[in-house]
Amino acid sequence: MTPSVLGSVTMGYQPLWNQWRRRSGVRLWVDPYSGSAVDAQHLLQALQELWPAGKETQLLSVRTPALLSDLLEHAPPGGIWLEVPDAWLGDTQLANQVRQAHQRGRRLVWSGEVGQAASHAEVQGSFHKTLRTLSPQDALGALRAALRRNQDGGSGGAGVVPSPVVPGALYEGLASQALVEHALDHQAVWGVAGWPTEEMLYAYRYKQIQPAREVMRDLVRAIDADESLEALERRMGDEPLLIYRFLRFANSAALALRNETASVRQGLLNMGYSRLRSWLMEQMPHASSDANLQPIRGAMVLRARIMERLADAGAEDELRREVFMCGIFSQVDLLLGENLGAALHRLPLPGRVASAVLGQTGPYAPWLQVASALEGSSTKVIRDVCKAHDLPADEVNRALLRSLASA
Repeated sequence: MTPSVLGSVTMGYQPLWNQWRRRSGVRLWVDPYSGSAVDAQHLLQALQELWPAGKETQLLSVRTPALLSDLLEHAPPGGIWLEVPDAWLGDTQLANQVRQAHQRGRRLVWSGEVGQAASHAEVQGSFHKTLRTLSPQDALGALRAALRRNQDGGSGGAGVVPSPVVPGALYEGLASQALVEHALDHQAVWGVAGWPTEEMLYAYRYKQIQPAREVMRDLVRAIDADESLEALERRMGDEPLLIYRFLRFANSAALALRNETASVRQGLLNMGYSRLRSWLMEQMPHASSDANLQPIRGAMVLRARIMERLADAGAEDELRREVFMCGIFSQVDLLLGENLGAALHRLPLPGRVASAVLGQTGPYAPWLQVASALEGSSTKVIRDVCKAHDLPADEVNRALLRSLASA
């Protein structure tokens, strides 16, 4: 793998969520640097090396027709999916490549503008999936269909309202909990790109969000199986709110530890398996089973894992743990429903973590800003942030791909 391949593109990502609110894939934006010629074969080799094909879908959304054309020629059957914008299908040569790639077993995904349906009939049969965005009118129609279904109790009687949401398709930009639930639970769409975090959390404006029951059960089972300290730390790292509550408890008067506990590992060492299990069992009756919160937690954890990877080169374990905690707590206010500064001041966090999260300063701030930028579709913003902090594109892209592979 040539070092220049990943250094010649800017990447960003968007998780794809399925009916069970699990990450079923990732949409990876790939934008070549202006004037850079990207070798599609080397790019595919880099992706396969750093992010091997696994259970989840890898959907490449490239920003130039030239790179898409090369990828259509060289992408292996199955594995990586390629997004094909409808606007580019007016190019006869690209349309022919799409048909040929389909015949060779490539997985292609059609995408269009808001409310648009596939307009090039000659290539419609070449696509494995379609990526759609509801127009305001269609969104209203979907909400009406969902409302009527709820009124009918899901019986599908004579008063059923047809939904514009197409079963089996992939949707982006669903802006409300009602639309997401209608698409995933009632219309059997393949998945949704992105997640309406603020809308989902609005339902909790008058009540407190609790840690996920599933994660807590996994931790109890891991304790009973006498798993390693590292395994417990990793499992707890999948639940930002649980980490926050754990550190609050580890530093409480009830536990009466001699020294402040500033990390999960230190808390696990001080508390011991037996006391940790008892604490988890006390929390279990109040734990949350709301699946709609899982994508929110998952996105927070992925940001932290990416930061951890960015800091990975030559870093000591303790530093990586601090960087991970910085990423986890950078959005914990969303789950706590309170001011971030007030929430973090209750914990004896290292100054470097607090500086990055609250002041966007200090040694961890560049990694936090880059990891946050990677979550957006604006490759220009990503490129500018990386340049501002002197972080090479190949280093950032490697961290991103390795994080996606291990998350």
